[in-house]
Amino acid sequence: MTTAIKIQDLRKIYSNDFEALKGINLSVEKGEFFGLLGPNGAGKSTIIGIICSLVSKTSGDVKIAGYDIEKNPTEAKRKLGVVPQEFNFNIFEHCEHIVINQAGYYGVPRAIAKARAKILFEELGLTDKSHVAAGKLSGGLKRRLMIARALIHEPEILILDEPTAGVDIALRRSMWQYISGLNQKGLTVILTTHYLEEAEALCNRLAIIDQGRIIADSPTQELLQKLHSETIILYGEFPEIIPELVGFSLRKIDDQTLEVDLLNQQSIDIVMAHLSHHNIPIHRMKNKANRLEEMFVRLVEEAHVQ
Repeated sequence: MTTAIKIQDLRKIYSNDFEALKGINLSVEKGEFFGLLGPNGAGKSTIIGIICSLVSKTSGDVKIAGYDIEKNPTEAKRKLGVVPQEFNFNIFEHCEHIVINQAGYYGVPRAIAKARAKILFEELGLTDKSHVAAGKLSGGLKRRLMIARALIHEPEILILDEPTAGVDIALRRSMWQYISGLNQKGLTVILTTHYLEEAEALCNRLAIIDQGRIIADSPTQELLQKLHSETIILYGEFPEIIPELVGFSLRKIDDQTLEVDLLNQQSIDIVMAHLSHHNIPIHRMKNKANRLEEMFVRLVEEAHVQ
């Protein structure tokens, strides 16, 4: 598999002697939906800033699609589309102009940029806003505008730095559906987010950074399998006494709610079959807590102990 981004022994020491990055090694393969997670101040934004040439590194190497960000900065930047945390466009400029002018920085002819912008606006639900000043958009539509701007030069890699902050649930879901579709077509996506349920649902690989060091880097499901247990909430119609199931912990919360503790190797299917055998109907189920969040907290605590 081709490497989209390769980071080797990356270090960053600021002028106040604060060491933000302590020898980061990280690779993102082409076509991955990659999540970079960590608490505030962990080093996420510093890594993204260095990749985007907004922050200078102290030492180490960063390559984007094989191009060194110092030796081949122009070629490296052409491969990237970036959606930053903060809105950074002219709020008085029309949406269409913002996107088309961005294409000009990458040498895209205006006629081609205009045609691409029309398609992007249609896909992102911005068509009727193309001639509206950006400042008049809602927060969610501003985020969509930034995605359109990041994609106008058809980059190979899209970096999303906290892209759904302040976005309502409906817009967030449609935005992720759109980005996931692009990823399925081959676009490499790098996501930083505090909405850990998004990372669990979207990313096929995760790296967790804390205090300037990578403390975990593996496929999402491998990380989740390291959890010793999880609690599943079942909703149904439960009798006064729940039939005992050897080896499992079943707790009746009320007549419609049952909690089940599952150890790492236990399957909820066994519980479902047990309840079905006793003619106890189950209407739906969900995890009591976000599994990725539990893993994140545990890994950070372990890193601090070391």
